[in-house]
Amino acid sequence: MIIDEIIVVEGRDDICAVKRAVDAELIATGGFGFPRGVEKRIVQAAKRKGIIVFTDPDFAGEKIRKKVSDMVPECKHAFLPRAEAIKGDDIGIENASEESIIRALKKVRTEKKESRCEFKKTDLLSNGLEGSREASFKRDFVGALLGIGYGNAKQFLNRLNRYGVSREEFEESLKKYQEEFNG
Repeated sequence: MIIDEIIVVEGRDDICAVKRAVDAELIATGGFGFPRGVEKRIVQAAKRKGIIVFTDPDFAGEKIRKKVSDMVPECKHAFLPRAEAIKGDDIGIENASEESIIRALKKVRTEKKESRCEFKKTDLLSNGLEGSREASFKRDFVGALLGIGYGNAKQFLNRLNRYGVSREEFEESLKKYQEEFNG
């Protein structure tokens, strides 16, 4: 699979894992600090070919994702489900299989800075994505299907609205959850 945009990852091990899965140009942020010149390379890459932010599904990865997103509004995002990024007690893209990486990159979404209000808190509550014992697990599962990653209820609602998820996609993902765990 060839990726036209430049993929922004956290480190060298992530670059190796992604290159095993796809043919793409990559930039490593070198962690949250961004070594000298990395921010400039990311901004130039976005202007030249566009970028896909593909960070680890953990707190540090989310902070890096936000930093890049603030630098390059309307960049694309790929999310790897946490369960597919774990090896022992380490979580990261470098632990993912080639199939998991490809699946995540096929579900790339563009973040829109102007948030729409398609989804409301009541959608989360009425569908068990907030306020239930299984809400966290369900958000993780549905977020993976939709390609928006895991988040707490507030983050999840924000992603539903900012990543252009349609009502039909949302309902289909809930249906798949029901079939998988209740059917």
